[in-house]
Amino acid sequence: MGRSTNEIPIIDISRIYSEKLEDRKAVAEMVREASHRIGFFYIVGHGIDPHYREAAFEQAKQFFQLPEDKKMEVYTGLVPNEFVGYHPMQHYNRNSLKQKDLSEAFNWAYEPKADPEAINKDEKSISLWPSCVPGFQEGLLDYHSQLIQLVHRMTRIFALALHLPEDSFDNYVKRPEAGMRILHYPQQDHSADDQAGLGAHTDFECFTIVSQDSNGGLEVLNKAGKWIRANPVPGSFVINIGDCFMRQTNDFFVSTVHRVVNKSGRERYSAPFFWGFDREKLLELVATCISEDNPMKYPVVTGGEYYRWRAKKAKGEDVELKSHS
Repeated sequence: MGRSTNEIPIIDISRIYSEKLEDRKAVAEMVREASHRIGFFYIVGHGIDPHYREAAFEQAKQFFQLPEDKKMEVYTGLVPNEFVGYHPMQHYNRNSLKQKDLSEAFNWAYEPKADPEAINKDEKSISLWPSCVPGFQEGLLDYHSQLIQLVHRMTRIFALALHLPEDSFDNYVKRPEAGMRILHYPQQDHSADDQAGLGAHTDFECFTIVSQDSNGGLEVLNKAGKWIRANPVPGSFVINIGDCFMRQTNDFFVSTVHRVVNKSGRERYSAPFFWGFDREKLLELVATCISEDNPMKYPVVTGGEYYRWRAKKAKGEDVELKSHS
């Protein structure tokens, strides 16, 4: 079904916390290579206590064990222009296979109270939180906060990876997109040709940080058209480039198709964190990725226009993306 993970590098990012610019640049060069070649890499040395991930996964199990009618109280259809709330089991068929995707999910949006660098801690949340799971919101937002702090640093590493000044994206993430989701995948009996846990897709935003349990199932489509297993690496996160960053880098960074097929014989849980730029900002192309030989490929849009377009398409609507260029 898939090949080994040897095409997906493991990057020790511990030097992002160094006060020496040359240390941070050294990490950035490894990120640059992986983001350009395959758009996926593991990170270790990130400094986040595994307790936060374990607590979030425990909250996920509590939520997904609820009766269907309780979960549907926060159904995503209640917020049609956003990707928040509960996404029911076998609700989507992203790849038009014989069987619908065998997974369910709960999504929430950026919560300023989870971001120590938030400019408006009182911003109204657009998320839908269930009231019947004690500690659910708190447990997930504790983890969310740890990841937000990490990705603020990683945003600067990505600027260095693009051979830009380290603070080039700082204004884009003063009010970022920082959505997250928890997913539950039952054991899958159908073949990967007939069903996926999560159908082949690319992500919306700049980059995604994925927490996965030990059961495996994540697969990445390489340039040769082969599925590579992104097997769990203890203590790691998986980072993948999203479509927004691919657009802004004029295709220098690669947003790679991936899917989940759970053949582990056990229930699988994962928690992807989606990091993107301010919805009000124009997503202008990165200057180091444009030249006479490589002119602009994409029209300029705002982060919000792109997000809403992708969210509606993901929910099956046929909508047009209008540009500012």
